[in-house]
Amino acid sequence: MAHARISANLPPDIDPTKAPIAFGRRALPKLQEELHSPELLTQQRALMALSDLVHDPENVYQAIEIGFLGNLKSLLPHHDSTVRQKTTQILHIMAMHNVGRQGLIQNGVISALTELLDDPVEICRKNTHQIFEMMAKLREGAVDILHAGLIPLLVFKLKTESDEIQELILDTLSNSLRVDASEALAIGAVTMLKEKLTHSSVAIRSKAAWVLLEIGAHPEGKIVVCEEVIPVLVSLLKDTDPEVQASATGALMFATVKPQGRFSALAAEAIPPLLKLVAEETSKARLSAIKTLTMLAELPEGRKTLLDHTDTFQQCLNDPCEAVKRAAEIAISVIKWKPF
Repeated sequence: MAHARISANLPPDIDPTKAPIAFGRRALPKLQEELHSPELLTQQRALMALSDLVHDPENVYQAIEIGFLGNLKSLLPHHDSTVRQKTTQILHIMAMHNVGRQGLIQNGVISALTELLDDPVEICRKNTHQIFEMMAKLREGAVDILHAGLIPLLVFKLKTESDEIQELILDTLSNSLRVDASEALAIGAVTMLKEKLTHSSVAIRSKAAWVLLEIGAHPEGKIVVCEEVIPVLVSLLKDTDPEVQASATGALMFATVKPQGRFSALAAEAIPPLLKLVAEETSKARLSAIKTLTMLAELPEGRKTLLDHTDTFQQCLNDPCEAVKRAAEIAISVIKWKPF
């Protein structure tokens, strides 16, 4: 006669590291209760399950509505590294959704994350910087980062963090400094960024140049960039990577708005590499290079040099991009201008 036997092994689709999820809209409230549990394993399993649920923006909305962000904030300084890791991971996933970013701003999560910049576990720090990078894409998030006093901390971390985290920091800085660069200028951030322009990593060179572009977009930033960085930016015009060339040309374009910047660029012999970028039809830096040369042509020495290269700009008049054609027309008129 056959006997029913129940195996002691779990079914193959059951993950013992995750808390069982309740059905429907009860799932998140149940996990919220488990986050308050005094048992560490229960908290860890709840976080594991929650990290799957928050990929759905509807779940993110419900989690914010029932107050999950307050619970997650309270777990950020937790003694257990797994709890901190999963908490920051969940916050990063939530920040990928617009409703999540708004929730993080409204619940003051950015300032609460500041302490994790010195976390001994690298993955916790990486998750934290990923959150900052996502939040800085929103103007309100960038303002929160500025108000939390994060700019000096982020600039300092460029000295110590891994290349991967440095890239995240530079992305955060570029979006945040678009709003206000005064604090970065006050702490000498341009000097640190200048060092990154010669980094072995293509991504770091490009992103550092882009941060300098954002700094140079501010009137006070143009002055500092003119004084400290133009020769290095000119050298990057010859970089083998198109992204680095484009970022450096953009930063140089803003710097040469100032007369001091134009003189510095001429002294650094910027015209030959800029002309080369203009001549390359596929160059990502073409438009910025034309505009930069136009400003250099406002100096007698620059105009004299460029008069022999008007054919290069004439070729741009056939470019499919209207902005490039218009910039080329302006450049030709400035180069050929003669005083009455």
